[in-house]
Amino acid sequence: MSSKLFTTLFFTIFVWYFVAAQITVSDSITKYPVSYATISFGNGNGIFADDEGKFFFTKKLYPDIDSLFISALGFKNLNISTKNLPSELLMQPQASALDEVVIGTKLDRKFKEETLKPYLDDDYYKCWLPTIESEIAVYFPKTTTQDQKLTEVIFPIALESKDWNKRKRSNSDKRKFSTLFKVKLYANNQGKPGKVLTYETIVFRATEKDGDAYTLNVEDYDIYIPNDGFFVSLQVMGYTDKAGKLLPNKKYKEIKTKEGIVKIPTNFRPLLPFTDEIETKNTYIKRVFINGNNWVRFEKDNGFTSSLLDKGLFNYGIGVSFKTYKDE
Repeated sequence: MSSKLFTTLFFTIFVWYFVAAQITVSDSITKYPVSYATISFGNGNGIFADDEGKFFFTKKLYPDIDSLFISALGFKNLNISTKNLPSELLMQPQASALDEVVIGTKLDRKFKEETLKPYLDDDYYKCWLPTIESEIAVYFPKTTTQDQKLTEVIFPIALESKDWNKRKRSNSDKRKFSTLFKVKLYANNQGKPGKVLTYETIVFRATEKDGDAYTLNVEDYDIYIPNDGFFVSLQVMGYTDKAGKLLPNKKYKEIKTKEGIVKIPTNFRPLLPFTDEIETKNTYIKRVFINGNNWVRFEKDNGFTSSLLDKGLFNYGIGVSFKTYKDE
């Protein structure tokens, strides 16, 4: 068999395999794709659909998974067996009232623009290693009784040098990455993230070209800061191609132990720098693929084992910009 024929045959089988394994999550009414739905496996692991609502699943890929739990903002949760899994999964829209702080009309008053700067750091040893199983949320209090509109969220990113020996040089070549993140905005519910403040799906792609912080413009979402503050969350979804499309990355490393195969979540770049310059502990963590899992503040008393906590690094130092409107 010629090498050209072998390559063609291999590519054909490869494409057929992934097409056969492809499943689409759709809106049951409009039939539009449900972008970036969360696919939980029921064992603490899971994956995400892409922007077209597509993900890959077969029993060969995941032989130990017998059911899928699918969730997405604005839709009822879907629990389905993996036996005879259809190629399209339909989710029912859920009409839920958003918090009263989300106002549909724009304020036409004078305002002052303010920014709480992010905490930047390129020290690798002070960084969180993102995995798809964890969502990080940071709390921000309201700073005045006046109306305030959120305009930007600034996410610190630690860039890594290609050459470890040159890591402390600001002009060293940086490791390339192209990573997709999902962002959520939550109301404050007794000190923890509560209701979402918008059902819009918010994602962004970060690369090494963005520098040590990514600025996300959220002004068009018309988020007015609640009186008891709000949370911003960040969740890594995986690597993308050059066009920003989510790739079917290997999300877990399988390690053989005496008890069987253990799945260890893959770490994705970029690293997220944590800081000790914030007095209060404002950062919370949630396991994404566990249904009904609670938010837990990032501290030792809550069962976390982390070198960051050993160094007194309790917070991911997100920055925000907002407009503070003058009283009428």
